[in-house]
Amino acid sequence: MPAEGSGVDSESTRRFVVQIHDARRMHFDFRLEVDGVLKSWAVPRGPSDNPSDKRLAVPTDDHPLEYSEFEGVIPRDEQGSGTVIVWDQGTYTPTSHDLAGDPVPFAESLEHGHATFRLDGAKLHGEFALTRFHIDDEEGVRGPEAWLLIKANDRLAVHDRPGTPDPYHARSARTGRTLHQVAVAERENAH
Repeated sequence: MPAEGSGVDSESTRRFVVQIHDARRMHFDFRLEVDGVLKSWAVPRGPSDNPSDKRLAVPTDDHPLEYSEFEGVIPRDEQGSGTVIVWDQGTYTPTSHDLAGDPVPFAESLEHGHATFRLDGAKLHGEFALTRFHIDDEEGVRGPEAWLLIKANDRLAVHDRPGTPDPYHARSARTGRTLHQVAVAERENAH
């Protein structure tokens, strides 16, 4: 249990994972452990540790916690087919507060549309925020829900370079393999 006044949720740290998914469209899957599942967002350009990069994050289906370790190839005839690697993994600590400065449970923060948290991963570190918005059409009709994933301008932020790697050259935090190496190994194991 965190110390009183530490500014963190009483549920303390939980797992997060970022998977690169070479599906119909290349994207990163950003997943946070919340209430026994992995809440998930597809982030087309990937999370960034540069605060000037505001990344679109589209909510996707929740996944079971075991999926945080998945690395391999989803067959063509299944939803989400394509190669997946674990680009980053680690823990996160909720840091959302109400107007009085009291900690807010993370699931409640997400429900209200703004959640802050600190990542401690192999690659991503420091404060981040997820903020919900809606994309309205030309007539002003409320469209689908989307989120922005934004790095806080903390001491762990980068400013002098792009904050996200090239997904085709990125290596797994679990195995050190690239997407190509995972796909080749799966093909070889199938024969």
